[in-house]
Amino acid sequence: MTATAAEEWKHWSDRRAATVSAPHGQLALTGTYWLEAEPAEIPGLPGVWWTDAEGVRVRAAGADGLVVAGTAAPVDGEVLLRPDTDPAADTATLGELLLVPIEREGELALRVFDPAAPRRASFAGISAYPYSPEWAVPAVFTPFEGEQAQAVIVPNADGKERPLAVTGRIAFTVAGEHRTLTVGRSANGLSGVIADATSGRDTYRFRFITLPAPDQDGRTVLDLNRAYLPPCAFADHFICPFPPPGNRLDFAVEAGEKQVLTR
Repeated sequence: MTATAAEEWKHWSDRRAATVSAPHGQLALTGTYWLEAEPAEIPGLPGVWWTDAEGVRVRAAGADGLVVAGTAAPVDGEVLLRPDTDPAADTATLGELLLVPIEREGELALRVFDPAAPRRASFAGISAYPYSPEWAVPAVFTPFEGEQAQAVIVPNADGKERPLAVTGRIAFTVAGEHRTLTVGRSANGLSGVIADATSGRDTYRFRFITLPAPDQDGRTVLDLNRAYLPPCAFADHFICPFPPPGNRLDFAVEAGEKQVLTR
């Protein structure tokens, strides 16, 4: 028997809660530490950490127990950890901690995921609007001229402004309103950042959307039942982009995820 759209949405919703609350999921992030060329300590971690042209470097002793993924012995000396933007990205562990080097706009940082993070321990689910087929509507994607990505400078959750890559716009009609949204291409289709009249009131201050890859005529589907909370809703140490200009809808999108629930 084929699952209904509502059943598929329920499975998606359950997977979302399981993913963010996994031992090293988004709720487990306890710090993002931006690094410099000069070796420095990171609170709660052994050794000293710094950056160079290749990635993140750490100098530690074998007794510290720092282990690079794919190796058996603890680090004893200096090693390179390639960031998440590298095809051969590295991670490391320190006991139950997961250490993930990242690169954002040429700057390098180390993220620390701790299964014992307070926000993970207090997680009680994600509130969401009931599924409604009225919020899943046809959309048409129109790429920018030449299909070239454009960089729009937007504020981020950490207070800094960074470029957001966008490649075109989707046009759609929902709740009697015809609107367009600016989106970018992602690995599996299209993605965007939106806000609406519920944002900061009934829902988090902004949300993310994804759409299936458009066909040759640009046709796709915008399912706002799957509008979801950004990582920074689960931990303060993520650097999520805010909606670009034009992506703040002036009506209430009463669909999708609303807020993180705590015990």
